[in-house]
Amino acid sequence: MARKKERNVADFIVPLEMNGLQGRMLRLPAPKNKTREILFIYGHHSSLERWWGVVQDLNQYGAVTMPDLPGFGGMESMYKIGEKPDIDTLADYLAAFIKLRYKRRRVTIAGLSFGFVVVTRMLQRYPDIAKRVDLLVSVVGFAHHQDFTFSRSRMLFYRAAARTVSYRLPAIFFRNVLLHPFVLRSVYAKTHNARDKFKSIQRDHFKHVMDFEVHLWHINDVRTHMFTTAEFLKLDNCQWRVDLPVHHISVKADRYFDNHTVEQHMRVIFSDFTEYRSRMDGHAPSVVADMKTAAPLIPKKLRTVLSKS
Repeated sequence: MARKKERNVADFIVPLEMNGLQGRMLRLPAPKNKTREILFIYGHHSSLERWWGVVQDLNQYGAVTMPDLPGFGGMESMYKIGEKPDIDTLADYLAAFIKLRYKRRRVTIAGLSFGFVVVTRMLQRYPDIAKRVDLLVSVVGFAHHQDFTFSRSRMLFYRAAARTVSYRLPAIFFRNVLLHPFVLRSVYAKTHNARDKFKSIQRDHFKHVMDFEVHLWHINDVRTHMFTTAEFLKLDNCQWRVDLPVHHISVKADRYFDNHTVEQHMRVIFSDFTEYRSRMDGHAPSVVADMKTAAPLIPKKLRTVLSKS
């Protein structure tokens, strides 16, 4: 029997132009007898290629669409059109995308980490869209700056550093000096937030992973990355309710978030909260995870929910 041809991510990526900004969108058609429409919004330090394994897995349950947001994944940033990439602006952009892409159809929305922050704000600002969401999934998402496990001193340092580098001249220095490939390959794996990602990487696989990390740091707009970092480090998404239940995927060994605090804040926002514990070892799959490696991210009980049309 002939082996099934392996799918190539490039075959499912198309250009995306909205509000005068050029980006890309990945679209996987629904398998036979599946009608669910899934919109997947990735988070920081990402690209369409990084989440290829995850969206292939989700594709078992319906059609999957994954767009870039301005400043992420190689898409041009809001700065190009004279706007700051704050959470409200990104939420408005996402709402426009949904209205254009889905019209009045119902949609399942899954937001990963910072992507879920943007999804939440979008639903708060556009209750008409919330009425068309048939399933809302938080993939290691968060809702408030108190969800982070950082010490007070580390939080203050990150806020100040991110805000500083969000300005044009510091961003140019940061990109051309600190993000130089030689510097990244020399020190990145030893930094506080990257150590956990690399500790389980085998020596013969290290170069491949590091090359992709360098790629991600260079295709994502530095100013957007830092401005949004400063935004979510002071985030409070608990000011407005969303009339939807949320299905939240948590990770036991999440290096960023306290799962109990996340639950408390999400219960303030959403009409109901159901938690599913992922089998992942860390906050997210490897940046080069294939479908098999990424599969533990989606818990079995949530797969049962997704299987229902």
